[in-house]
Amino acid sequence: MTRLEVNLTGSPQPAQEPFFCAKGRHIAYGGARGGGKSWAMRRKFVLLALHYPGLKLMLLRRTLPELRENHILPLLGELSRFCRYSDDQKAFIFPNGSRLKLGYCDAERDVYQYQGQEYDVIGFEEATHFTQPMVEFILTCNRSTRRDLSPRAYYTANPGNVGHAWFKRLFIDRDFTETERPGDYHFFKARIYDNPALLEADPGYLRTLQNLPDDLRRAHLEGDWDVFAGQVFKEFRREIHVCDPFPIPAHWRRWISNDPGYNDLATWYWHAADEAGQVYTYREYTISKDTERREGDATAWMQARRVNELCGDEPIDFIVSGFDVTRQTGSSAMSFSDHYVEAGLQKPIPPQVGNDRSKFSRRMIVHEFLRPYTVPASDTEPARTTAKVQIFSTCRELVRTLPLLVYDEKDTDQIAPSRDDHSYDGWSYGIQAWHARAVAPATPAYQPGTAGDILRHARKLGTEKPRDRVFG
Repeated sequence: MTRLEVNLTGSPQPAQEPFFCAKGRHIAYGGARGGGKSWAMRRKFVLLALHYPGLKLMLLRRTLPELRENHILPLLGELSRFCRYSDDQKAFIFPNGSRLKLGYCDAERDVYQYQGQEYDVIGFEEATHFTQPMVEFILTCNRSTRRDLSPRAYYTANPGNVGHAWFKRLFIDRDFTETERPGDYHFFKARIYDNPALLEADPGYLRTLQNLPDDLRRAHLEGDWDVFAGQVFKEFRREIHVCDPFPIPAHWRRWISNDPGYNDLATWYWHAADEAGQVYTYREYTISKDTERREGDATAWMQARRVNELCGDEPIDFIVSGFDVTRQTGSSAMSFSDHYVEAGLQKPIPPQVGNDRSKFSRRMIVHEFLRPYTVPASDTEPARTTAKVQIFSTCRELVRTLPLLVYDEKDTDQIAPSRDDHSYDGWSYGIQAWHARAVAPATPAYQPGTAGDILRHARKLGTEKPRDRVFG
């Protein structure tokens, strides 16, 4: 019997090795451009096909031209003397019986061409180009009866495009539903600096990425998943706007903002302002009838009772709520506001004016509070970048959804409505209200010199005075 050999050139870079070695259910490699993602995906699939006789694999790109240029032609160059290629089927047949299918999914309806098919391994190249329904449908084909290899799905991706939100939720934020197991999802970051072959062959490509506008540079060079084209709040950066929880000093002003909801998500946020007017959003409470097993737990009255419990003995200056707060709830003659008061909360104040201009003004205020600025170095503190608002990392829904908001295609002056805008509404009412009211904080019992002094003093209060607790 004639022995066939295939000559595969190149070897994984150190940063790619974890991707090659991983054996989870969902394995992703991505981030910045130039990290060698396409090569890594092709090579992994060829190695799997060679190692497991009779393996059925499918590798997808969004469009047929992309599929041909990025995978079919390179694979033909490597495998033409070793494998049989069928252009009609877009498949490579290996001598050991393994079959590598090359597929595409240009439109939503294209998913049905794979209905009823079965693949041990599926790969989504540039996964963020696929919509969530596309991926979910195609994954129904990722099944196997083999005992030597459990079904796997591989993904490569850059930030942005139509699949940004679902990919970021699973692999970056690791925000899972009850039916998703965290141990099934593995993400390995790709950076151009980890691809010395490209840097040596084309050093100008790095300069090209460095010269991109700030948002594109952050996405394509740094692999920052909190920025993408069409994003509303491009200023948002986790390292600037998200902080670890710390004890809130008792004399800081505190207030609550919320976006009413029952079928839609209801969102509640607690804010505090320090002596300099710096705002800290320190607690989040979100609920809808779909998030509770018992629908009654999502009613306005039950929400308000839970908010009261979370407040404890905290002094709350005021509550500001969305325009729906005065609307009757269901068949009841009572409004959200009436239920809040009945449950023991103070009567919420409404936002300023209920029109599109008010929405625009609110967004402009949020932009101003998110705008980074530099605090010069002092004798005791190095220079640092900060903003007028900080969000505790425990406010997970806000931190997750704020960078996902995009402009409305029909009215580019407005934020596109989505299921992810409720946290923004509930939170931004509080930012707008503080900006409008500018309530002076209580006179502190001490005079701190720097923001660093404030934080250190706050942490000290948390350990020495029981009344200053860590909230959130």
